[in-house]
Order: sequence, then C-alpha cells, then structure tokens
Amino acid sequence: MQRLNNKVAVITGGTGGIGLASAKLFAAEGAQVVLVDLDQAALDRAVAEIGAERAMGVAADVTDPAQVEAYVQAAAARHGRIDVFFNNAGIEGAVGRITDYPVEVFDKVMAVNVRGVFLGLKYVIPVMAKGGGGSIVITSSLGGLRGVPKLGAYIASKHAVVGLMKSAALECASLNIRVNTINPSPIATRMIESLEAGYAPGATDIVRKKMEAAVPLRRYGQPQEVAQLALFLASDESAYITGNSYPIDGGMSAA
Repeated sequence: MQRLNNKVAVITGGTGGIGLASAKLFAAEGAQVVLVDLDQAALDRAVAEIGAERAMGVAADVTDPAQVEAYVQAAAARHGRIDVFFNNAGIEGAVGRITDYPVEVFDKVMAVNVRGVFLGLKYVIPVMAKGGGGSIVITSSLGGLRGVPKLGAYIASKHAVVGLMKSAALECASLNIRVNTINPSPIATRMIESLEAGYAPGATDIVRKKMEAAVPLRRYGQPQEVAQLALFLASDESAYITGNSYPIDGGMSAA
C-alpha cells in the first residue's frame, strides 16, 4: 500500500539532495508533491524527473513572507489542501570561529534556516488545519542537538529549529497536526562537500576520511536514507509521534 496515497506534500529546498530524494519517494508513495526552491530551472528539471502528473514547482525565497504565503496558496489552489509539509530548506553558511565569523553571513544563515522555517509554519498551519490536520517534518541537524566548532551560525540555527518544532507541536496538537524534526549528519550532499572545503580547502579527501572515521557506521548517509525517515514521519505510521527529534547520523549521537 502506498503510504502517502492521495496526500498533498509541500517540500521546501525541493531541488537539493534531501529535498529531491524525498520528493521522488513521496510521489512514488502516492503523494502529489509541490516543490519549493529559488531556482526555477532546477525546479523544472525536478518536475520533469518526477512527472508533471505528480509534481509542480514554485520558485520562492523562504525568507520573504509574501513569497512564502504565495507558495502555500499556490499549493492550496492546485490541490485544495496540504497534508504534509517538509520544511527542509537550509544553508550551511561559512566555516570559521565566532570571533572571525562575518556578521552578514550569520544573518543570512539565520534568515534561511530559522526565519524560513518560522514563515513556513506560520502560513502552512492554517491551511493544514482547515484540511483536518497533517504532519510537519522540519530538517534540523545533528548540529541541532550538539555543538560543532567553527559552525556557530549553522549550529545556532539548527538548535532554534528544534525549539520552533517543540512549540509548534504543542500549539498544533489540538489541530491534529504533528510536528517533528529530523536531525541528519553527515549526508552525502552538496552541503557536506561545501563544509569539507571550508574546513580544509584543497584537502577535502583528508577531511572526508576524518569525518567518516568519526561515524560509527564508517560512512556518510545517503539522501534516500533521510527521505525514508521523512516518509515515516509524514505518513500515518507515525500517528502518535509529535514534538520529537530524530537523529539519522550513523550512530554519532550515541557517542
């Protein structure tokens, strides 16, 4: 049985590694997916990969209230409701000590990773509630549960996302809306490649070996593996789960 049969799922960061893998999986599980991202050309490619009968793309800046409201209304106008919201868009920012960190980069990370999540919740929740409820899954990070040196802005933003999730879960329980975070690290995506380069420009292979050695399973996760966790939390299989964070990290949080 398809686990998201006849569900409508909105996915921000929909053309990135985790977002696109999740969109493909959600569609295969019966959902109509609405992909949100900045790059219209990337959205067009993603929709073509999934199939226009299952997917639509909406270009939007998740930090802009008007554009967030617009992508929510576009999804509602097309499908009449939103059953699943994968609040996934995020950026890594720079690698550097807090004392050296560019203020403008800090502000951008907080804008995308925290303001973007907040705005998504603000505008999706009323539509989801009107449709009778649903599931919201927010991408945090293992860095939302612990500290990492030289990633202060990213870590702060991902901790903030966990706090937003907990507040939203309590506020939305009476609306039949569940809210949880997934907390991946490290996953084989563009973001981890960027972080490797930030830590050791020109020596990313060395950084990767060290990072893989720090993972009990001795490898990076794959976007499809994160998508499977997002699918579980999006589906009715997790109907009694809300207000929680779920690491998907190869065992790193056990250390």
